[in-house]
Amino acid sequence: MSTTTTAGGPGEQDAPFRCFGTGDPLYERYHDTEWGRPVHGDAALYERLCLEAFQSGLSWITVLRRRETLRAAFDGFDPERVARYGEAEEARLLADPGIIRNRLKVRAAVHNARATLRLAETGAGLSRLVWSFAPAEPGPAPVEPADVPAATPASTALARALKSAGFRFVGPTTAYATMQACGLVDDHLVRCPARGAGAGDVPG
Repeated sequence: MSTTTTAGGPGEQDAPFRCFGTGDPLYERYHDTEWGRPVHGDAALYERLCLEAFQSGLSWITVLRRRETLRAAFDGFDPERVARYGEAEEARLLADPGIIRNRLKVRAAVHNARATLRLAETGAGLSRLVWSFAPAEPGPAPVEPADVPAATPASTALARALKSAGFRFVGPTTAYATMQACGLVDDHLVRCPARGAGAGDVPG
């Protein structure tokens, strides 16, 4: 999810500055406590990849508002459970009005659960793969939303690696949104209080 809005609209002059989300408590909490904070672990990264895929073509707030329903529908995004889904589970999901009912995205979530398990069997793991594309040094802090890219060479390489590992719905833009959300890069604007909250914290 790339940032495209800033605080400071009508009635927001006295609100704390945020790169995005001001005015919606759910969005504010996500900006302040999650976006750009390091996320590790295969299951956690699998969930974030799923959420970013579901966001494709939609606004991120749409995903946030359905996040808990999505979690419930997909058994907490437990890769082992989702990997066992078949036609009955797909039909159940596509009939659930509480989630984002897109057949390709639902199938990608199931397919990617299986890819996550295959990676784990190799001893590599999804988390290790994703974090191997974290930049060695942080880039310059963006000053304005226009300074934040939609994709980078690193996200293009990550997307290529994920596709080679069997993942779907993981183009360069989705890969970069995952890198932003999971703290591989810090794209909070330079004047944002949330900047520097741990982005790039590669596990040892």
